[in-house]
Amino acid sequence: MQAQDTFPANEALIVIDVQNDFCPGGALAVVGGDQIIPEINALMQRYQTVVLTQDWHPAGHSSFASSHAGQDAYDVIDMPYGPQVLWPDHCVQGTDGADFHPDLNVDGAHLIVRKGFRPTIDSYSAFFENDHTTVTGLDGYLRARGIDRVTIVGIATDYCVNYSAVDAAKLGLVVTVDTNLCRGIDLHGSLAEALAAMTAAGVVVR
Repeated sequence: MQAQDTFPANEALIVIDVQNDFCPGGALAVVGGDQIIPEINALMQRYQTVVLTQDWHPAGHSSFASSHAGQDAYDVIDMPYGPQVLWPDHCVQGTDGADFHPDLNVDGAHLIVRKGFRPTIDSYSAFFENDHTTVTGLDGYLRARGIDRVTIVGIATDYCVNYSAVDAAKLGLVVTVDTNLCRGIDLHGSLAEALAAMTAAGVVVR
């Protein structure tokens, strides 16, 4: 690799939730989720800081439809922190579904951020729980390393990528989302809404 191929030290790559349950055959599979992995692996080699996020729910998590009698997957309920989509059970701690996809170059990561491990609150963003207050610590890590620019890729465009990108922009980072290396769920128009929200937040969406 030649020096000009490497991004400066103030830029980081954040890879969102490339896990078995979000890829074909998984409990919450996103179409084409596995197709983006080879290019993500190649891109990881060009960054001096690479962060992976990992959905990491305890069994019986409050965001699971199975935890709410009479509710179905993809229903929306009100939680103390706001509206919550109820999901099929997914990315349960210690299960194969929670593991990173075997094709992802996990050894190329410098930090792994686990999220969604608090039983009573979901966490889409790499930076905050869904109450938009409880931090993951990622912002502090990036700032301690002098990083002020991030590129975000992964799954799913309209949820965890979107929330991560908007939060990063609100925290003052310069943010790019490479949609070629993302895949979305598109639940009731959520993909178009997410792209609009990211753009409105100042995220460069390409």
